[in-house]
Amino acid sequence: MAGKNLKMKAARAELDLSQDQLAQAVGVTRQTIGMIEAGKFNPSISLCIAICRTLNRTLDQLFWEEST
Repeated sequence: MAGKNLKMKAARAELDLSQDQLAQAVGVTRQTIGMIEAGKFNPSISLCIAICRTLNRTLDQLFWEEST
């Protein structure tokens, strides 16, 4: 994942979840969610899947890099 994960942030905001609420739902700290959204942390595939399930999105929708 390169750069900020704006797709994850937008999906979280759409569900009106704070970083803390998402973190609690997937079993990590708020700081971890913030670092993923800022593009400073590459989550494990299991964490990616947990985030996708919580946000009702697919891996492609949240984590796949668009090819330009």
